[in-house]
Amino acid sequence: MRVAQSGNLDLNLLVALDALLEEQSVGGAARRLHLSEPAMSRTLGRIRKALGDPVLVRAGRQMVPTPRALAVRAEVSAVVERARALFAPGRDTDLRTVERTFTLLGHDAIAASHGPALFARAAAEAPGIRIRYLGESHVDAPFLREGTADLEVGVVDQTQPEVHAETLLEDRMVGVVRAGHPFLEGELTAERFATEADHLIVSRRGKLHGPIDAALAELGLERRVVGSVGTYPSSLFVVRDTDLVGLITTWARPLADSLGLVTFDIPLHLPPLRLGLAWHPRHDADPAHAWLRRTVRELMADWTAGRAEGGA
Repeated sequence: MRVAQSGNLDLNLLVALDALLEEQSVGGAARRLHLSEPAMSRTLGRIRKALGDPVLVRAGRQMVPTPRALAVRAEVSAVVERARALFAPGRDTDLRTVERTFTLLGHDAIAASHGPALFARAAAEAPGIRIRYLGESHVDAPFLREGTADLEVGVVDQTQPEVHAETLLEDRMVGVVRAGHPFLEGELTAERFATEADHLIVSRRGKLHGPIDAALAELGLERRVVGSVGTYPSSLFVVRDTDLVGLITTWARPLADSLGLVTFDIPLHLPPLRLGLAWHPRHDADPAHAWLRRTVRELMADWTAGRAEGGA
């Protein structure tokens, strides 16, 4: 970061800038740093002068970061986290005194299925940590590198070489229909699956085809896809009130169960879904981020054990 010519940069401004970019609110950043809003406004003014940039600008009732602020966001976060790691007492860090906000990136079925357990663990072990789930975008971007997200959970498809990716388990797709659907009677063959019902796809990019269509094509079959929606939970409500056939991972099966839907094995050979975590290495030495990674691993292990016991 370039410093204004007028003098040295107060390192406290980096902490304030990190909070402002994360909260995107003067009031939110003030509460996080235990300052008054006027004091935080004055600090924002100093940051603007040091960077020669507005940093945050008004957009309706909200404030949004400028391109310059977005460009330095990851660098600022990395410097602040290194400073925290340097002065923190390492493994003896008391997580109950940590005040942080972590952003998890993944499809919303993960938040819906396992968010309650993660929030409960945070409340019991690290009450100053806030969890913010960020849904998958319809465009690919280096969210971990840029600092937009702190941890990616789910099917990890990272192309940045420096990102740490860790596979924890394998999942699979299952079909899902309303109770009483004709698919639930008799043997379900690939031909029945392809020809006897219309299908709904979940795609964050709005695609109308996927791995299932490729598997059907190898058998000389084709299904009729009538549409797509962007999230798994929304697809389940559509499936509940229609005769459409949907898809969901076994990870998210509790969502289908809660709506009275029925899942079934798809009569095709499909590639497994490898679920895991990904994070930027700047978080490696951060005790709070280590707690987050460990907790998510444990929740996924609990889910795997429960699935084995249930015979899923």
